[in-house]
Amino acid sequence: MIRLKRAYDSPAPEDVERILVERLWPRGVSKERAAIDLWMKEIAPSAELRKWFSHDLAKWEEFVERYRAELAEKPELLAELREKARHGTVTLIYAARDEAHNSAVVLREFLEAGKNRKK
Repeated sequence: MIRLKRAYDSPAPEDVERILVERLWPRGVSKERAAIDLWMKEIAPSAELRKWFSHDLAKWEEFVERYRAELAEKPELLAELREKARHGTVTLIYAARDEAHNSAVVLREFLEAGKNRKK
């Protein structure tokens, strides 16, 4: 199971394994408060893509396409996340304010779609 949660929300027991999927550490969040088990900054959108998108919803659909293309180039990292999710709950931690339009949403959809294709 793959859950999503903002880095600014308090950790909860149901989060199980908390994996930060941001290239940059969330501003104003201490490492203790974040309770991150693993930081996978390499799975986050590239710095160039992140800056280009700049959370402009008019660019959302193109951002999704570009980020999916980047993810397709990272099979080892995707396999690691899928394996973790196969063995228990994984919570992808992100920093964006918009809970519906952020890279963690795209990443979860990509992971779940890949899981269905592999069977």
